[in-house]
Amino acid sequence: MYRICKTIELESGHLLSKHPGSCQFPHGHTRSVELVFAADSLDENDMVMDFKAIKEMLGEFLEQFDHALCMNTDDAHYATFREVYGERIIPFHHSDPTSEAMAATVFHHAREALARAAAGGISYPVRSCVRLERVRVWETSSSWAEYSES
Repeated sequence: MYRICKTIELESGHLLSKHPGSCQFPHGHTRSVELVFAADSLDENDMVMDFKAIKEMLGEFLEQFDHALCMNTDDAHYATFREVYGERIIPFHHSDPTSEAMAATVFHHAREALARAAAGGISYPVRSCVRLERVRVWETSSSWAEYSES
């Protein structure tokens, strides 16, 4: 089996309204989002797929998190933040925007984007045999959360 990994860095904020400590207050992280794709064979260019395909599939989606604040929609101040900062507030419906939740959110979006790309939805060819294995979100240089469905 062949695997490739694309890492995208983001400056991303969140607040964890369920957290008993200082993480309940707005704060930010320089996050690295790792996406691992796999295939049992290589394409005619000797690749799982072109790294540029990943950027095209996910760049706009991931960019929404850059310099934005992720919030639980149940947070008492969510509506105020959304009114003041608009689309720079990213809703996490009824859950805290932990790194675990962010990894799952990115995974589900990436899996859908991969299916669209395999159907010819982007300018780089992506084979239908390519699969998304996991998404890992680094919150700090020593802490990460990962989501997969395997």
